Amino acid sequence: MDEIDSIGSSRVEGSRGGDSEVQRTMLELLNQLDGFEATKNIKIIMATNRIDILDSALRPGRIDRKIEFPAPDEKARAEILRIHSRKMNLMRGIRMDKIAEQIPGASGAEVKSVCTEAGMFALRERRVHVTQEDFEMAVGKVMQKDSEKNMSIKKLWK
Repeated sequence: MDEIDSIGSSRVEGSRGGDSEVQRTMLELLNQLDGFEATKNIKIIMATNRIDILDSALRPGRIDRKIEFPAPDEKARAEILRIHSRKMNLMRGIRMDKIAEQIPGASGAEVKSVCTEAGMFALRERRVHVTQEDFEMAVGKVMQKDSEKNMSIKKLWK
C-alpha cells in the first residue's frame, strides 16, 4: 500500500465531509489488519513519506516493522541532480556538487524538484540556459520546510 498516509493519517474529532469517508476506510483497514491469523503467511507492506502524520492505531501488533529508507547522501544527491538535469540546457560550469551540499536531508523527489524548479526559473525569464543561480533559487523554493516537522519525523524513526 503506497501513500498509506492518505487514509492512515491521525483522526481528529469533529471532522466532516470527505474526512468521514477517510476515517471509515481507516477503520476498515484496521479491522482487516486485526483479522489476519498468525498462521497465515500474509505480508502487508505500507509506504509513506509522512510517518509523522500516521494514526497511532497503526502501531506495533498491526504494523510490526518499520524500515527506513534514508535520504540520499551528498554524493547520491549530486548524481540525482545530474540524472534529472541531463536533458536540460545547462550553462557551462554548473556545480551539482555545490547544489547537493545545500540540500542535506533532501529526499530523491525533492532533489528532482530542485531540477524542475531551476528549469522553470529559466523558462519564466525566457532564457535558453539554466544557470547556477537558477539552481540556488530552486533550492530555496523547494527546501522551504518546517524544521519542526523534520525533527518530529526523525524522532519517530529512533
